[in-house]
Amino acid sequence: MLVSLTKVAKKTREQKNALLQEVQENADKWQYCWLFEVGNMRNAHLKTVRRLWKDTARIFFGRGAVMAKALGTTPEEEHRPGLHKLAKQIKGQVGLFFTNSPPAEVLEWFADFKQPDFARTGNSASRTVVLPAGPVMQQHSTPPEPFPHNEEPQLRKLGLRTRMDRGVPTLDVPHTVCQEGKALTPEQAQLLKLIGIKMVTFKVGLRARWDAATGEVVQIEGEEVEKNEADAEEAEGEEQMSE
Repeated sequence: MLVSLTKVAKKTREQKNALLQEVQENADKWQYCWLFEVGNMRNAHLKTVRRLWKDTARIFFGRGAVMAKALGTTPEEEHRPGLHKLAKQIKGQVGLFFTNSPPAEVLEWFADFKQPDFARTGNSASRTVVLPAGPVMQQHSTPPEPFPHNEEPQLRKLGLRTRMDRGVPTLDVPHTVCQEGKALTPEQAQLLKLIGIKMVTFKVGLRARWDAATGEVVQIEGEEVEKNEADAEEAEGEEQMSE
């Protein structure tokens, strides 16, 4: 067991050193390094960002302590002039975005990139949702379609008082799924997803920009991104290296 743990520790150390070196190599290569944070983290959407910028940028996300160490958190330790001012801001669900693209272009692109998604437990309901009396409808399709009969047990499990009417799960009275502003329970989040109602938006918020030419770090004022503890777990599982 001791040998096994030693090997694991060595592998972890090697991975951290490789990430540290790669961050530094990219700091040497690109003109700008942006610090960004993510609201309503979803791995699939972050991978989309990676793919769309594949040829003109490099993205690192996760392992904040390693990224900060790579940049250097003091003037004496910084890898390049000014980087310590960026490194000191690496906290929480943040990443680094290296690119040569003009700042105005980057700001405009990320301001436009928003991906609707399903809310999770703990997210605040963005609106009140009430299902009317009658057949329970799936809103994934256009126009909406009734749920099939074999999904009625799941609907009842999630709190709907349905009955079968000609093979269709049906409500006799309206059912309030959630109320605006209140945190969603696991059952509410699951029911909203089953019905097909998206309540949150994946968004990247740019927070600061380092310029290799001047060593200056500019703070970016922008709208706040929504954070959720459940999303932090997904963020920890996201690959640190860009594809």
